[in-house]
Amino acid sequence: MRRFPASSATWWPRWCAVAEPPRAIVALGANLGDPLATLRAAAARVSELGSDLVRSDLYRTAPVGGPAGQPDYLNAVLAFRPAPAWNDPSALLRELHAIERDFGRRRRVRWEARVLDLDLIALGERIEDGPELTLPHPRAMVRPFVLVPLLQIAPDWRDPRTGRSAADALAAMDASGVRRSGSGWGAG
Repeated sequence: MRRFPASSATWWPRWCAVAEPPRAIVALGANLGDPLATLRAAAARVSELGSDLVRSDLYRTAPVGGPAGQPDYLNAVLAFRPAPAWNDPSALLRELHAIERDFGRRRRVRWEARVLDLDLIALGERIEDGPELTLPHPRAMVRPFVLVPLLQIAPDWRDPRTGRSAADALAAMDASGVRRSGSGWGAG
């Protein structure tokens, strides 16, 4: 009888394992119309793109940059395993932009008030540097309104490009303006 070497105990499980699909992390924000209803409906639409959806709490934050006089934002972060059709980050980003358009988003002025903003923060460990997409999102690690909800659902998340933890990034900034909204996601 043939025996496998003792070292097979370490490589065999890894060789046989089926890789899990990467996890997509999407930041949501809205400050026009009914932001709560919009984020609830947008989260439902995003959930159709994959499985294992996890939602952070909803947070209220003051606008950062952009024209003066904007109302506060309602923000959250979602994580999910994309269906095979959405494992390509460019395809996933195009679909997120289509969802934004379906809710009435028109891109005119950078950081303007918006009915819906969906930012692809990360797709697994992918690193992309293209004209339409940079992964991980280039400003995620400097935005408390992304990091606070992100850490709630992925406390060990690290930027795949730098290896820096989101917790370390958040500890180095003032996040006092990010407040739990008190509103829930509702049914679902």
